[in-house]
Amino acid sequence: MIDSINVKNWMTQEEACEALSVRKQTLYAYVSRGQIEVQGDPQHANRNLYRAADIAALVKKRSLGRARKNIAASTMAWGEPIIDTSLSTIVRGRLYYRGQDAVRLAASATLEQIAQLLWNMDAPPRFPSFEPMPFDGPVSARVYAALAHAATSDRMESACDDVDRVARAAALVGRLASNFVELRPDDGPLHVRIADAWGIPHHADLLRRVLVLLADQELTSSSFAARVAASTGASLGASMIAGLAAFSGPMHGNAIVRVREFLNDAKRSGIATVVQRRIAAGDTLPGFGHELYPQGDPRAADLLSAFDAPDAARELIDCVERATGKLPAIDMALAALVERCDLPEGAAFALFAIARSVGWMAHSIEQITEGTLLRPRANYVGPAVIE
Repeated sequence: MIDSINVKNWMTQEEACEALSVRKQTLYAYVSRGQIEVQGDPQHANRNLYRAADIAALVKKRSLGRARKNIAASTMAWGEPIIDTSLSTIVRGRLYYRGQDAVRLAASATLEQIAQLLWNMDAPPRFPSFEPMPFDGPVSARVYAALAHAATSDRMESACDDVDRVARAAALVGRLASNFVELRPDDGPLHVRIADAWGIPHHADLLRRVLVLLADQELTSSSFAARVAASTGASLGASMIAGLAAFSGPMHGNAIVRVREFLNDAKRSGIATVVQRRIAAGDTLPGFGHELYPQGDPRAADLLSAFDAPDAARELIDCVERATGKLPAIDMALAALVERCDLPEGAAFALFAIARSVGWMAHSIEQITEGTLLRPRANYVGPAVIE
């Protein structure tokens, strides 16, 4: 039944009851608790339709059972929520920062204003510029070195008040940005300084939009890593390093590398040929589809609507949608932006990390405020214990 649910957006009352194996009264109870969205059927005035994605989620949740082991296992991979947060959430395919739609915020807000919102401040912070740390190696190594220096010189969080903590969070965001991008030393908005450093001042507003859209996204692997570090009492600098380390993997922030390889392969060998070859081989289509956005990533849709994507990127997006129904995720939109704005190598990862550093600091501060240690348990599956 779950397979049939996934191929349509809305279900009739009879279909919903059958999928859930419940009576009408129970279905109404789910609706009243906000667990299933309902809308009128445009073709039948006296009939309602029920959101299939909500029903599929309930079916999946019930299929796990209530055994503690099943519940715990499901939390670690796109499963049940495990941490309370007031920072961001995804509801019916939309991303919200403290209850405000991230896409709507991206129309005009700056990253500083998003930090004000997520960090619960009275005014937007200033992200200061720093001299990049002298370092003979790749940019990423320089960033880690700069953050490590800041982390070791930070005070423990137990010795800080809220005002000092957010000031140091803003300084860490500025330090990370300054070591990814050589920023000019002034007080302008961060997106303007980045655009100037890259020689694209006319694209500053696009960079602003990207930074806002990517500031946070519920409990990602990197945000969880930052929270775990913060829960131990480690400094904000250490939490920033933990977040960046998790973010650097190819399944997270560095997914942009695989997306650009996919796009370049499609341009060389023919878009339809490459897409069909990957589908036939059972390979993934990097940059398309998102577990949390079954109806399409709203961040990608918003970003792609703000500029004319290069022909190859647009043709690839259209081809994949025709062949699979999958829509572009934010990584594909970033890849298209890199080409359209002729951004330097590593720019997409840098933008993503700079934006998300605001979220890492928000999660770290929230975790510190809660004062609890995050210490999950492991399910041992090794050799039998010899007593």
